[in-house]
Amino acid sequence: MKKVTVTLLVFFIFGLVFIACATPPQEDMDKALDAVFRAESDPDAVAYAPLLLVRARDALTSMQSAADAKNYDEAKRFAAEAINNAERAISDGRVAAARARDEAARLLSAIPNNLAETSNIVNGANGLPGLDELSGEVDLARDTYDNAQQHFEEENYIDAISNAETVRSLLSDVNTRINGAVSSRKK
Repeated sequence: MKKVTVTLLVFFIFGLVFIACATPPQEDMDKALDAVFRAESDPDAVAYAPLLLVRARDALTSMQSAADAKNYDEAKRFAAEAINNAERAISDGRVAAARARDEAARLLSAIPNNLAETSNIVNGANGLPGLDELSGEVDLARDTYDNAQQHFEEENYIDAISNAETVRSLLSDVNTRINGAVSSRKK
C-alpha cells in the first residue's frame, strides 16, 4: 500500500512539473516586455545605447518565437536576455549622457574667450584680403555657438558637442587664415 502511495505521489509531482513546463513563462515574458518598453521610453537609452535596445528587441522577438514553438525554456532564457539588455541600455545611457553633458560643458566653456579673441583679431586686421569673409565666418561661429548653448539647455548633448566642435573648427580656420595672410604680408 505504501508503495502505491509513493508511486502515485511521484507521478503527481512529475505531472506538476510537466504542467509547469508545458505553459509559457508568461510572468517572465511580461517582465521582458515591460523592461524593453521602459528602455525604449528612456531618452538616454535611446540616444546613447541604441545597440543594446536592438539586442533587447531581438531577444523579445526570439522569446515570442520560442513561446509560439512551445519551447518555453528558450522563451524564458530570451526573456531574461531582453530584461538584461534593456536594463543595461538604461544604465549605460545614463552614464553616457552624464559624460556627454560634461564634455559639452567643457567645450562650451572655452568658446566665449576664443570667440572674443578671434573677433578682436579680425577687427584689428584692417586691409587683409578676404576680411569680410572672415567676419562672416566669425558671425557663423557665434550663431553656431548660440545653437550649441540651446542644445545644451535642452539636454541634447550630442548636438551641443557637434556644434561646439564646429565652432572650434571655424575659429581655428579663421585664425589660421589670418596668420597666413599676415605672414604673406610681411614677406
